[in-house]
Amino acid sequence: MNSSPAIESDAPDLVCQLDNVQGMVDALTCVRWKRHQDALVELSEHGIVLIVEESGCLQAKVYLQREVWISPKPSNSIHQTVESVMLYVCEKLFTKYEYGAEGRPRFGISLGLLVDCLNTFSSPGHSNTIEIKYPGPDMELLLKSVDTLNSCIYSEIRTRIPETSEWDYNFEQAGTAPLTFTVKSAALKEAIDDLEWPGSSVQISLQKSPPCVTLRGEGHGDLQIDFMYYANTDLLLAFHCDTEVSYGYKYKFLKATTANIPGNVARENRGSKLTIGRGGMLKVQHLVSVAKALAPQVESAGYQPPSRIAYIEFFVKPEETA
Repeated sequence: MNSSPAIESDAPDLVCQLDNVQGMVDALTCVRWKRHQDALVELSEHGIVLIVEESGCLQAKVYLQREVWISPKPSNSIHQTVESVMLYVCEKLFTKYEYGAEGRPRFGISLGLLVDCLNTFSSPGHSNTIEIKYPGPDMELLLKSVDTLNSCIYSEIRTRIPETSEWDYNFEQAGTAPLTFTVKSAALKEAIDDLEWPGSSVQISLQKSPPCVTLRGEGHGDLQIDFMYYANTDLLLAFHCDTEVSYGYKYKFLKATTANIPGNVARENRGSKLTIGRGGMLKVQHLVSVAKALAPQVESAGYQPPSRIAYIEFFVKPEETA
């Protein structure tokens, strides 16, 4: 009679399985901008969120949602957000997701150690299935391979009590309509790389007429890159601006939003969405596929059908004006 509560209390908060370890590695690598980096992990019935911060000026989140609703056809904005409602197809990100916790457990973990451990479960050309369990006997994060017949890889990662203080980015829409544009991920990464000056800043400007996005770097010299909406529709995929804005951002923080995107992710037929919020807060969003590695099916128009994806979000504070 008294054994049931004891059994329930020993049950883990989460047991889930993912059949593409490399996809998870790619998603987490996007937010790994330095060697030693702490992360906060939050669990819920909806999925897993990993958060990293830097100097109170940069925050990144990786959303591994239990279920993802995706539009089956391309639209003007190929980057769907977490809050998007114009979605039609439900994709289950995890092959198994058993959640038994009350509330939303949080724990701290070394991001580099997590990525390195996940890499040991990944092998080229094979979509390995991994089981993730939390907590272990000593509050560890437990990883285990589940699709190998003759061997089993097992890993325990020590977790920490998370920091109580957290940067409140408070992203709000700048006006009645969002100030936003979507650009090919590879083009965005190349543009930001080209703007590098030691200790420099980058000015991002949105112009209403003619519709244009300008990235301007200032350092030992000036370099300006323009994305004209009507002239470069293959690069600047979507654009919306009802008022002209211009804000500056520290180069090292802006570069962190694209520097670690894996090459295979940047080459995919997807875009990165940038939105400027109230006060100049910049939100940068990427999509990373975590589907099993199958031969890609691309339509004649160049559209790649949707698959299971992870959402990556960066928030960058603007430089303070004098």
